[in-house]
Amino acid sequence: MKGILEKLSNAAGVSGFEENIREIITDEVKDYVDEIETDNLGNLIMVKKGKENGKKIMLAAHMDEIGLMVRYIDKDGFIKFSKIGGINDQMLLNQEVYIYTDNGKVLGVLGSKPPHRMKAAERKKAVEYENMFIDIGAKDKEEAEKIVNVGDVATIKREFSTLRGSIVAGKAFDNRVGCLVLIEVMKRIKSDATIYAVGTVQEEVGLKGAKTSAFKINPDLAIALDVTISGDHPGIKEDEAPAKLGGGPAIILTDASGRGIITHSKVKKLLIEAAEREEIPYQLEVSEGGTTDATAIHLTREGIPTGVLSAPTRYIHTPVEVVDLDDVENTIKLLVAALENA
Repeated sequence: MKGILEKLSNAAGVSGFEENIREIITDEVKDYVDEIETDNLGNLIMVKKGKENGKKIMLAAHMDEIGLMVRYIDKDGFIKFSKIGGINDQMLLNQEVYIYTDNGKVLGVLGSKPPHRMKAAERKKAVEYENMFIDIGAKDKEEAEKIVNVGDVATIKREFSTLRGSIVAGKAFDNRVGCLVLIEVMKRIKSDATIYAVGTVQEEVGLKGAKTSAFKINPDLAIALDVTISGDHPGIKEDEAPAKLGGGPAIILTDASGRGIITHSKVKKLLIEAAEREEIPYQLEVSEGGTTDATAIHLTREGIPTGVLSAPTRYIHTPVEVVDLDDVENTIKLLVAALENA
């Protein structure tokens, strides 16, 4: 399981460019499912058939990650970029990046005006991304344009690592952790229901893949698999993010103060009863910020009873996200137990 997460984390899959993640997931589950399809938008839909006339249950984990896109190359060969997804500018400064081109990945560094040439007022403010650029070592625009193109995407250069024991760190755990759960559930599940496991695209930029895939499948019930903020570190109050690493998966009861999803009572009951029956640790969360694919899924067609199951994760939307693999394993166990009784 750890090796699969490492592979998923290290791979690139910025919103709209999820093909690498789609290939990894396909390779992992192809011997465990009855059907695999990539739809028009790029969603990966995997089907494990249950009994005839049984329920249709959709699991959704988004494959995309936040990243950058080449917007402009200046006369000196420096690259201006746009952000894809929710990125805090301060985490970009002075990072190494990989730009993914038709001819392979290109290493670059994120530069900005040096502090030695900043006025006192400038040094007190965070550098905004508009004042950064990517340096690939090109001598001028002509040379740079032979290497990269406008529209190429980039991710922070970061490798998966183990901090201690079951605690691991890496980029894009949002939402490669959910992808890992999707993979493992499809390997282990035995259910009378037909399970549609969907690796969705473009969640970070508008829940787009969830909208189209849910419309296509029209399931009887759905569960989004994602990560949630683990607030067990300095700088955040416990009541702001009560989920903790090691406490088990978080069953999300609502997010975005109810503007996202309010979990359907049937799904809430299904998940809580499975956790208590199997003695799997779990946490309950009422969130005031952020949302998931569930927001799009539950409003599809006539409405779909939907919930969210999330692994607590520190430092979400940075290159150093941290998760406890024990929480991931318990997320898988809880979901398998719930689906086998759905």
